[in-house]
Amino acid sequence: MAVSKKSLLDRLRDGVVVGDGGFVFALEKRGYVKAGPWTPECVVENPEAVLQLHREFVRAGADVAQAFSFYASEDKLDNRGNLAGSNHSVDKINKEAAALAIKAASEVEGELAPLTVGGISQCPSYLNGDGKEKVKEEFKKQLRQFKDLDFLLCEYFEHIEEMEWAIQACKEVVAEEVKQNLPKKAICASMCIGPEGDLHDVSAGECAVRMAKAGANVVGVNCHFDPYASLDTMQIMKDALEDANLLNKGSPKVGKGKQAPPSHVNRKVYLMCQPLAFHTPDAGRQGFIDLPEFPFALEPRICTRWDMHKYARDAYKMGIRYIGGCCGFEPYHIRAVSEELEKERVKSCEASNKHDRWGAGLRMHTKPWVRARATKEYWKRLEPASGRPYAPTFSDPDEWEMTNDMLTQHKEATTEAEMEKVLKFADEHDSEDDE
Repeated sequence: MAVSKKSLLDRLRDGVVVGDGGFVFALEKRGYVKAGPWTPECVVENPEAVLQLHREFVRAGADVAQAFSFYASEDKLDNRGNLAGSNHSVDKINKEAAALAIKAASEVEGELAPLTVGGISQCPSYLNGDGKEKVKEEFKKQLRQFKDLDFLLCEYFEHIEEMEWAIQACKEVVAEEVKQNLPKKAICASMCIGPEGDLHDVSAGECAVRMAKAGANVVGVNCHFDPYASLDTMQIMKDALEDANLLNKGSPKVGKGKQAPPSHVNRKVYLMCQPLAFHTPDAGRQGFIDLPEFPFALEPRICTRWDMHKYARDAYKMGIRYIGGCCGFEPYHIRAVSEELEKERVKSCEASNKHDRWGAGLRMHTKPWVRARATKEYWKRLEPASGRPYAPTFSDPDEWEMTNDMLTQHKEATTEAEMEKVLKFADEHDSEDDE
């Protein structure tokens, strides 16, 4: 008899959950995703590539396999000249994304086998001003393909209002499933915002409280900012949730012989964080999208595996119990998170079988100066160079003054007028640098 998997909320109550990494950037680099639309039709066109990436993250220690359904709402699939909406239906893409996550997770057995999660993200209908019901329906078209997944995730939202609508859509779909005798799913919610809050000037703390009150079980941030900026945001969120008495602090203290109550009894929320694997100390309010290196020249900003050890430890100390990554996070980054939290998780990952901790395997290197680096102390104190000679320390972000009409999405290519503005902006910055 197959052992039933332990639920997300029970795992968070008892310990820590390691998320997976970024699919969009990883698969774009490999030639399976088109930059710009960033939509996941490769789950249909190249499923083997998606499945392999799932397997690598699971092998690296991920406790979840997140269906690659990012930007797979119907309005996004048919956006900005993208052919995905014409070639593949929203149902087919999301169904295939779910099936690949399930397949990867099913290859591991036991109560701590990877959980599967279906995600929804911001959609053009919101910025186009199509209204609450239209936006919720776009979400529900995706969510109805996630019946067989273990929990749901609303991620990558820049406006708390749209996030609240997404959580409401999840709750309504979950209620429908419960009526069909399906298990009740937990709902996670993470926004792509920094310490300044959302793009409508709602503070990060208020965003966290509103996500909790909307019905999310787990709240936090993902993408747009590096681990350190993201943890700054999480501290603001944590403080606000504590002030509102909405923060779940983990396993409750119970008397001898007594059993802790099931997670669903406690309506307080857990914390989650899934940042970028790129350093973004010079980014503006919209995070790495502001940076001139976005999206094709970000490699000099990549975080090292040692950065990830520090991120995982700092996140855990803060009380965050769902710790993963987003764009730029490769399997080796997740392995670093997994290894740092190995004692707390009471398990190791398969990928560690080929990886001695803190470079210990270097003791067998042929060069004596490399063998001397086989210590934790060496790698903890190292401050890596950029790796690019003559590189500037920081770059100037493209901090345009954003208005809603500028963000309204369209199918047409960039206009000549828009391109002139980009070039003018670049020329002005070059002139300032020369002075």
